[in-house]
Amino acid sequence: MKVSAVSLSTLGSIVLLPLVAAEDYLVSRTLSEGHLKRADSFNISIFHVNDIHAHLDEIRTSGTDCTDPAKGCFGGYARIKAAVDAKRPSSSNSLFLNIGDEFQGTLYYSFYGGEKIADTMNQLGFDAMTLGNHEFDNGEAFLGNFLKNLTIPIICANIDTKEETINATVKPYKVFPEYKTAVIAVTTETIPSISHPNEDTVFADPIATAQYWADYVYANEDVERIIAMTHIGYEVDIELAKKTRGIHMIVGGHSHTLLGDMEGALGKYPTIETNLDGDEVFIVTAWRYGVYLGYLDVEFSGRKVLSYTGGPILLDNTTAQDANLQKQIKEWRGPFEEFANVVLGTTEVVLEQSTCQEAECTLGNVMCDAMLDARASNPSVSGCMINAGGIRATIDAGNITRGEVLTAFPFGNTLTELTLSGADLWRVWEGVVSGVSQFDGKKVTSFAQVSRGVRVTYNPKNEVGKRLIDLEIAVGGGEMKTVEVAKQYTLVTLDFLAGGGDNIFPAVKEIVTLDTQDEVLTAYVKANSPIKTGLEGRIVVTDKTKPLVAL
Repeated sequence: MKVSAVSLSTLGSIVLLPLVAAEDYLVSRTLSEGHLKRADSFNISIFHVNDIHAHLDEIRTSGTDCTDPAKGCFGGYARIKAAVDAKRPSSSNSLFLNIGDEFQGTLYYSFYGGEKIADTMNQLGFDAMTLGNHEFDNGEAFLGNFLKNLTIPIICANIDTKEETINATVKPYKVFPEYKTAVIAVTTETIPSISHPNEDTVFADPIATAQYWADYVYANEDVERIIAMTHIGYEVDIELAKKTRGIHMIVGGHSHTLLGDMEGALGKYPTIETNLDGDEVFIVTAWRYGVYLGYLDVEFSGRKVLSYTGGPILLDNTTAQDANLQKQIKEWRGPFEEFANVVLGTTEVVLEQSTCQEAECTLGNVMCDAMLDARASNPSVSGCMINAGGIRATIDAGNITRGEVLTAFPFGNTLTELTLSGADLWRVWEGVVSGVSQFDGKKVTSFAQVSRGVRVTYNPKNEVGKRLIDLEIAVGGGEMKTVEVAKQYTLVTLDFLAGGGDNIFPAVKEIVTLDTQDEVLTAYVKANSPIKTGLEGRIVVTDKTKPLVAL
């Protein structure tokens, strides 16, 4: 079963509705086939969120601040808290789980670091949290200090680090003896290529690790069931379900996958797979940014699920907010609000982020053009290439504020230049369009965007390794021509990518860093308003099957 993360390009067509219909009573295969009786059943309610990315306050669905409630405001931790506090007392047994990626995405993180995130999370009543990849963006010492400020149990079984502040707080699993339930947790093993852990930190295979600890817990603890918290993405969750024993519920994150009955969803909530014992495994995840609160009430008999009710709960304008928490969150805005509201310029077009992981996107075009212009002093720079994963929020038509620039590009990456042969540049782009690096055979974890003067043509139906059909570059601002394998080409890119981030380029050990990405875009907007850049055919899908370059 091949299912990818939800395309954020579908946001405009997604119908965001509370899933009242999903609360209908659903019977598992185990019960419907008459294998178990109800006499020994046990009910537990699972509440969960994932990939909040510092969106402490309410937002629009694009991830930007909600400045006009008439257009619809969603999410925010005050709504999450109010919804859980209202619903949780009706369940005698419940767990509230946080699946990671609290860091990065808004000025609540850029300005305060982890301080206000920790203050907020400690008020929510989470029973456990696992670590996402973005928790490592500022290094492990920073993460360790953040974790020390949390009152929440932190679990993650597949990290091996020498950072003592993390070892002191992170455990492989947690037992809830009153429920005879254990929760184990794993995070994505791709963290070394997409974030900034210590060089000697190891992230083990999440599937093998989950099986090891499931076996260990059943052998050494008095539990009847195990729930897995996984920041590994929906596709890998499905793999984990199919390849393990003893885990009958997976609460996931990382891929920002929309599950449910709403338009645009990529799977059912829960998604049901079959494990190595032939038992059903229930997979749930709650999209991203706190727009939905995940909720599933499960009836177990021992390790097996008998029935389940629930569905993602939409948190919109009609959802109550916890007044005290919302007051705090609004007050925290004060120190950065004036800075964030400075208008830098305007755009006549929507600078779209939601399509960047799949195709050419307008915000990718503008950012790369800004980077190319910033290196105009070096005539050998012929183009720009950035990772789509570093583009975090759409900028609507109209005024462009400093806060919107920082929300769209929150990572503080700096510009750098890379010179590669035409052959290696071809391999780089073959890796991007195939999803597999042509240098090391490992996964490429992001699509990419380019500047004017670069055109990428590919056929996604070709076999992996032969999908790139043409790669054209206009050297010195001249006519675009297919790259020559022996010729050298210089691009402007980001220090994160030059260091091996997202496994797009082979890692460079010595990197000369230039201006920061947000500074470059700020200068570009001021100089080029109003922005009118649209889609220009920089990344093209074709039905041609023969690559124009043979390596």
